[in-house]
Amino acid sequence: MRILVIEDQPELRRLLYAMLDEEGYAVDLAADGEEGRAKATTWSYDAIVLDLMLPKLDGWKLLGQLRETHKVPVLILSARDGLDDRVRGLDLGADDYLAKPFERSELMARLRALIRRSAGQSSSSLRIGNITIDLRARQACVGDELVSLTAREFGLLEYLAVHRGKVISRREIYEHLFDELDDPASNIVDVYISYLRRKLGTELIETRRGQGYVIS
Repeated sequence: MRILVIEDQPELRRLLYAMLDEEGYAVDLAADGEEGRAKATTWSYDAIVLDLMLPKLDGWKLLGQLRETHKVPVLILSARDGLDDRVRGLDLGADDYLAKPFERSELMARLRALIRRSAGQSSSSLRIGNITIDLRARQACVGDELVSLTAREFGLLEYLAVHRGKVISRREIYEHLFDELDDPASNIVDVYISYLRRKLGTELIETRRGQGYVIS
């Protein structure tokens, strides 16, 4: 899953990157509202973490502009913790609002919930045949055996699983699982598909020639 963090404080921006990267998300960063708008309208994101007090274009205006054309889940992360601010943010189209300072576990839980709801998935556990996927713990088991997956391998499994039955193109997988520093011309998607098949079984992920991949 790919997250855009729009935050002007360098230390907090780096901290959020480290937290999300450790959880296995692909992360893009923006230091002001204009940069955030440019990235949000160029790339496909599974969620946006948005500060309000941004230079060049504040978070209120940016949120309003995004909601004219984009349905991506937005979590406001702001030091403005008053009731009026929270109500205004939600009324403008934010999907959630978390005040600073925050606990890492709560931020991650809220993001997981936003992404699940956006994909039409209410449960944090998925079962496909004899494979169980725990989205909260970010673990997968074949039968009763825990399978060791890297953060990126799990991210790919998660994306295909929550969109079960939908054929996902290589381009869409790339846009949602790899950040702006990865090379879109490489065969990186195919490589990670092969890793998952090796660990979870060759029948889990079906290739649709000329279309992409699907978990049925």
